[in-house]
Amino acid sequence: MDIELVSEKYRELQAQSHPDRVAGASEEQKLRAVQFSSYINEAYAALKDPLKRAAYLLSIHGLDVGKVSQSDLGMDLLMEQMQLRERLEDLPKDDSALEELESLKKDVLGKLAQRLEKLAEDFSGQNFDSAKKLYHEMQFLYKLLSEIESGEESRLGY
Repeated sequence: MDIELVSEKYRELQAQSHPDRVAGASEEQKLRAVQFSSYINEAYAALKDPLKRAAYLLSIHGLDVGKVSQSDLGMDLLMEQMQLRERLEDLPKDDSALEELESLKKDVLGKLAQRLEKLAEDFSGQNFDSAKKLYHEMQFLYKLLSEIESGEESRLGY
C-alpha cells in the first residue's frame, strides 16, 4: 500500500469536507460535516497502521481477529515469543543495555518487515487464514517493540 498516496488522499478529503467549510450551513449540515470528517480520520488511522489495516481487511473477508484459535498461534510463534521476551527481560536495567536494546529493536523490526511482506502476499493470493496467523504474530511483535521502546526511554530517563 502506498501510504504517501493514502496521506495525500486523506488531506484532500479533509480539505473538501472540513466542518469549517460549512460554518454558515444548517445545524444538520454542520453535524454531517463533523461526522464525515470523523469517518475520514478513522479510516486514515486504520489505513496507515499496518496492524489496524490488516484487522480491517480480515474483517471484511469474514475473519474475526478477536477470536484466536490454537491454529492461529503455532509452536514456532510461542517459542519465538519466549526467546525474544527472555532477551528483553535479561537485559540490565541501566543504560548499559541501550546497545542491546537497539539490536533487539532492529531484529524485531526485521521480523515485522518480513511478516508485512508475507501478509501482502497472502492478501494478494486471498490466503486469509495465513494472513490471520500473521496478524497475530504481528500483534506480538508490535507489543514487544513498544516494550523495547519503553525500556529505552526509561533507561534514558524520559
